[in-house]
Amino acid sequence: MSELDAVFFAAHPDDAELCCGGTIAALIRSGKRIGIIDLTQGELGTRGSVKQRFAEAKKASGILNITIRENLKIPDGNIQNTPANRTKIIKAIRKYRPKIIFFPHHYDRHPDHFNTHILVKEAAFYSGLKGIKTAGQTSYRPARNIYYMQTYTFEPNFIFDISETFGLKMDAVKCYSTQFYTGENSGSKQPETFISSKGFLEYIEARCRFYGFQAGVKFGEAFFTEEKIKLNSTTLFKI
Repeated sequence: MSELDAVFFAAHPDDAELCCGGTIAALIRSGKRIGIIDLTQGELGTRGSVKQRFAEAKKASGILNITIRENLKIPDGNIQNTPANRTKIIKAIRKYRPKIIFFPHHYDRHPDHFNTHILVKEAAFYSGLKGIKTAGQTSYRPARNIYYMQTYTFEPNFIFDISETFGLKMDAVKCYSTQFYTGENSGSKQPETFISSKGFLEYIEARCRFYGFQAGVKFGEAFFTEEKIKLNSTTLFKI
């Protein structure tokens, strides 16, 4: 068993990089052990194959230097809150025992994203119950759940400074050349999608600049946590 400081759960390969890549890179630079667990292989995507997306995820993981990446192979477009799927999440949480887990906010346009929120949130709670058994594992519940922003915006209660790692975030995102505009793939004959235009990545940059500005830094990523954030006389003056 290899314990991690944080695990980022994502519905599809590329979600974690797109929404949290700067935060992931910053945490890793600070010495934290970080994992990404993709729930599906993105097999219903309009562009790219499962094989291509696996290779892209592997390349992006190398750029971010994450400790582990797994894919639970839950059917894309069918992320149901079933006992079998909850068990997959519970096993991952008990295996890696992260202090914090990140997963999508429930407010989003894509059904897979808000269904991931429900599934991971419930599984994280049940993972702490001794009465739910998984072979060779003991009960464990992360100390905090943090929700990240995807398509729809929400009012965050904290913004993570990614000014030093924004470039790494975008390098990781551009590994997914079947999904996003990279310049080199501008002549692609694959169908255009909501996320494949140059304008979409410009929007991602603008959003990071917007939330960075709100926090008094160059680039930021927005998050929400239902639990109160604790400060003391030392940490207060580091805000």
